[in-house]
Amino acid sequence: MVTTDGAGERAAPARSLAASGAMTPDWSSALLAAPRSDFLPEVFWAHDMDSGESTRVDRRTEPDVWEDYACADVAIVTQWDDGAGAGPGGVPTSSASMPSVVFRMLAALDVRPGNRVLEIGTGTGWNAGLLAARLGARNVTSVEIDPQVADTARERLNAARLLGTVLTRDGALGDPAGAPFHRVIATAGVRKLPPAWIEQTREGGLIVAPWGTHYSNADAVVRLEVGGGRASGKFVGPAEFMKLRAQRLPFPGHEAYVPDGVDSADHSQAEVTEADLLGVDRFDAVAFVLGLRVRGCHQAVAAKREGSRPVWFYGLTDRSWACVMLHDGGKADVWQAGPRRLWDEVAKALDWWRDAGRPGIGRFGLTVRADGGQLVWLDDSEDAWPV
Repeated sequence: MVTTDGAGERAAPARSLAASGAMTPDWSSALLAAPRSDFLPEVFWAHDMDSGESTRVDRRTEPDVWEDYACADVAIVTQWDDGAGAGPGGVPTSSASMPSVVFRMLAALDVRPGNRVLEIGTGTGWNAGLLAARLGARNVTSVEIDPQVADTARERLNAARLLGTVLTRDGALGDPAGAPFHRVIATAGVRKLPPAWIEQTREGGLIVAPWGTHYSNADAVVRLEVGGGRASGKFVGPAEFMKLRAQRLPFPGHEAYVPDGVDSADHSQAEVTEADLLGVDRFDAVAFVLGLRVRGCHQAVAAKREGSRPVWFYGLTDRSWACVMLHDGGKADVWQAGPRRLWDEVAKALDWWRDAGRPGIGRFGLTVRADGGQLVWLDDSEDAWPV
């Protein structure tokens, strides 16, 4: 039995999320039934989105700090290097997302009583638990590729009496045996929306997923309506998610592109500032938009030293590359090499965005055909281009 004090503690995150506008009132009871703390491990890493640093927290030695982070609106890393890593220094590969992001995505999913939902990326099991608390466990199927992560999620969902179906398999395949679903939600970022998700969604159903390009980690949540063998809809806000394992960046590393430095490349200068190219904050639309306009390109931003910051661009279909050295004051130095003039492509995309009035993420949309082809558009789906 939950004590009065315990009930108050469980209700505090719901009050905070509701007050911020991140969570709609219809999810309050689900959060009370499935608080994030019930789905977190004894040891996790609280991730600071601004600094990129992760803080290790152990419930056994810091129970109050652990509880504070569990209730806070921060992302929490629960696995590194697909289970092979022990902490920062490696690559985070499973997490519990920021509660504000979780509930904004659930709001976009717009579930109704009786809906059957397919979730891609079980992770800790928290999102599946919220859906089960809202719709009933029998209506929720979740897919997780990592056997250990899936097993742990099943245990936690079962302990919370919210266990639906948790399948251990590649999420890109969905669950054809359980289809069709009214809703599909992905908690892993995608670069190509799998056709199976469209096939397994009812006509008029919705798919909500973090989508982006290999240009950067600047994803956006897209809300797609399924109909006529395709899915189409608008982006609803920025996000950053770990990627489906099969869709991680195919990047061979800097040395494969620039083994001998920049001296042999073509050099020029450009009137471009750090704010122009990188935006004013981590969720500025510029990186997302450049990814839409410059196909098959990956950007890497290096640390600033003595007032200068190098930004690299790498072609993903050949070994073309460019480097823009941004300076605090004065023109930027540009080097580029290879059959593609990557900086010229980026500069052209920046001009297009400026000429369009610097539209935000919410004005862009995505259409995915049954064959997997993807088109993006600004305002009008009839004026689309491939990505």
